[in-house]
Amino acid sequence: MSWKASLSRHLPIVRFFACPKSPASRGVFSWYQKNYEELKMLNPTMPLLLRCSDNAMPAITTELSFTTSHLLKYMLQKNKFQNTDGSPNEERREAAQKMLGYLADENLKKEYEVTRWNSPGFDPQRPFLDEDFPDWQSDPKISNDLKRYIEIHNELENTWALVTSGPNQEWTRGENALLMCQRVDLWCAGEAEVEAALKHLLNLGKECNDLVPDNPEYVTEFYPGASDL
Repeated sequence: MSWKASLSRHLPIVRFFACPKSPASRGVFSWYQKNYEELKMLNPTMPLLLRCSDNAMPAITTELSFTTSHLLKYMLQKNKFQNTDGSPNEERREAAQKMLGYLADENLKKEYEVTRWNSPGFDPQRPFLDEDFPDWQSDPKISNDLKRYIEIHNELENTWALVTSGPNQEWTRGENALLMCQRVDLWCAGEAEVEAALKHLLNLGKECNDLVPDNPEYVTEFYPGASDL
């Protein structure tokens, strides 16, 4: 199957940005005009949008469903966990790696969910519980029933607090940097670079998105076959 036919399986939308007057956008315009009909035929329900405005930066964008695991891996790979002097912070790096291990441990997830209900009639994740019953962990019966749940919960909470405790809004800046991976700037790019950028976003979509093809209930466009048949 052509990679173009799989776009709608992994990307919900693709937007092309270009300036109609700038030579720097010719590659985006040319590739879009040459490939739009084929892309739309192969992906009839996926929006393929061309946005034009004066002085626009030529680019391609899409939407990717990044998870906490993706963000942690990104920040580790890009050495985003740093001290105020720019040196790596090993404590937060180790906490991030530990958090990745927790997120990948299906047995721990199952145990966490199962032990949540070990105290009949009581839900430790009930909304407004800390306001209505702030000392629930001091209750002998509840604390004994939920001993394992409390251990896992406190470990996760402490690890998460350490991961997100970086200076200068480190965690928020990491989130914003990862979100920018949904966009590829194409200043003065040729058609080959535009196609490579779209393939790159498709590969990210295969990793991050889990889309079910939205097939139309009935045929809305008709394409005639060969005239000599």
